[in-house]
Amino acid sequence: MICDAHAHLKHGDAAGTEYSAEAIVQTMDQVGIDRAVVFAMSTTTRRSIEMAEAAVARFPSRLIPYVYALPSFERPVCAELKPALSERGFRGIKIHAGECSMAEYVIGPVFDLAGAHGVPCLVDFRGDYRAAESLAKAFPETKLVVAHLGRYLCGDWGLVDRFIGLAENCRSVYLDISGVVLLPAIKEAVRRVGSHRVIWGTDGPHPAPDTASFARMELDKVRVLELGEEVERDLLGGSLARLLGL
Repeated sequence: MICDAHAHLKHGDAAGTEYSAEAIVQTMDQVGIDRAVVFAMSTTTRRSIEMAEAAVARFPSRLIPYVYALPSFERPVCAELKPALSERGFRGIKIHAGECSMAEYVIGPVFDLAGAHGVPCLVDFRGDYRAAESLAKAFPETKLVVAHLGRYLCGDWGLVDRFIGLAENCRSVYLDISGVVLLPAIKEAVRRVGSHRVIWGTDGPHPAPDTASFARMELDKVRVLELGEEVERDLLGGSLARLLGL
């Protein structure tokens, strides 16, 4: 089973690009992806719930919903997150450092809630290693999935190495390899952390050159490394399946 751990119903680009559930599943069918985690960002927590629920209602056996957490000091969101996790079938929480503070007094209640419900937080730290380390150590019972090996399209090997080291030292930390351009870092992550905590995703859909070709290129980033059948199975779905209890 191939699972995409990182697919957007709504992106965080300037245009706020949206993709329908039908478009996402069509791309999955063209590429051979069995299931995908979907979420909307750059929107309110409430709207992210509505969008993901509507998508999963269309394709319940294919799409897995995450809720988007957008807290601030003045706007706690746990009251919206809790029923999504406990009553409405959401399997994880998406957080983006570009849209909310990573300060513990702001994001900490979200991490506490995730830990209490046994769901992971998928966080784009935008390269802020200090924030990732602080949260991983403060909330060891919460599964933290570090998006993009730390930073999207990162060419800084030293920074990526620090994020791999964080996962190496904290058993609650997983590494999402979507948007990774330093392909040897994927192999290094597997060597040091283990394939059971390295998770593949597309960070799609993306239209260039087209959504299916983009997803295939992301798949090929793993396959070209020739990591072996067992490791490849983990990265392309097994690790996520165990994390989410699929």
